[in-house]
Amino acid sequence: MTDRFRFTLNATDGKARTGVIHTPRGEIRTPAFMPVGTAATVKAMMPESVAATGADILLGNTYHLMLRPTAERIDRLGGLHRFMNWEKPILTDSGGFQVMSLADLRKMSEDGVTFRSHVDGSKHFLSPERSMEIQRLLGSDIVMAFDECPALPATDEVVAKSMRLSMRWAQRSRDAFGDRPGHALFGIMQGGVNRELRAESAEALKAIGFEGYALGGLAVGEGQEAMFGVLDYAPGFLPEDRPRYLMGVGKPDDIVGAVERGIDMMDCVLPSRSGRTGQAWTRRGQVNIKNARHMDDPRPLDADCTCPACRNYSRAYLHHVFKAQEIISAMLLTWHNLQYYQDLMQGLRDAIAAGRLAEFTAAFHAKRAEGDIEPL
Repeated sequence: MTDRFRFTLNATDGKARTGVIHTPRGEIRTPAFMPVGTAATVKAMMPESVAATGADILLGNTYHLMLRPTAERIDRLGGLHRFMNWEKPILTDSGGFQVMSLADLRKMSEDGVTFRSHVDGSKHFLSPERSMEIQRLLGSDIVMAFDECPALPATDEVVAKSMRLSMRWAQRSRDAFGDRPGHALFGIMQGGVNRELRAESAEALKAIGFEGYALGGLAVGEGQEAMFGVLDYAPGFLPEDRPRYLMGVGKPDDIVGAVERGIDMMDCVLPSRSGRTGQAWTRRGQVNIKNARHMDDPRPLDADCTCPACRNYSRAYLHHVFKAQEIISAMLLTWHNLQYYQDLMQGLRDAIAAGRLAEFTAAFHAKRAEGDIEPL
């Protein structure tokens, strides 16, 4: 345990890195995948079940929690960790992306964003200062600076204007965050798919100084090829001795490609959302448990997986409970997906530490290319 936030880089393999983020609430092994607990819960999962998959950290959502049950209520009840029964580290996003993508009747100015809640239409104002206040009330270990994230495609002019506003908001976030030993504030690089704007954003953030740095404005419609094009250079603009966080990513092949390019942290709703819709991620690719071909299949989803869904139940059973709309379907498939993602991260960490990442990624892609073709 430590009383402060710090990052230890243990090994590299090409651009890929493995290390440990030290926090007062425990260590985060990197590369790390953060399950998303939007409203103080990872849907269909108990906190201890999430921990059992190997997750070291969860993500909570400032926008959703400020609307309900409110940050002030969570603070009165002992903070987000106690509220949701998760004692390991928590990262909270700033709310900026959700304001842009979910809220109604947005009105943005230099001061911040006024909007109406998508839940009940109530009026709210979110600024860098208010975002820092909300995240302080929640008690998260890693706090994200408040930013704006324009949807892609967008013109360079639009992206540049948005990025420079986000950099001014980054300074205000840093000022409002204050001195909070044991907690960390991450700045967010913007700039779309423009190399010069990404470099300008990185320089602005480094001049302010943050405990970690995120790459924002990706996985917002630009496609994997364009995202990887940015990741080929953008992580190198950031300090080597601080964690690098790619926000909102992604599918397993997105994750592997991001790690190859120097990313340390990722998050995505995909494992839990897929679990609720009958989609399972396996070492041989995606399985749609709704398909009739699973109706009489006695095999597990993934013979190499140790989760309860694979250890104790057949594809036939999982097909049945999904078709019957039983709650256990979402529980088992979500647990499996989260286990698969954490197993993937452990495999990446081990491969980087051993200097065998190229071999690992080649095997990863080869097995997925084979598809789900094992005979009954």
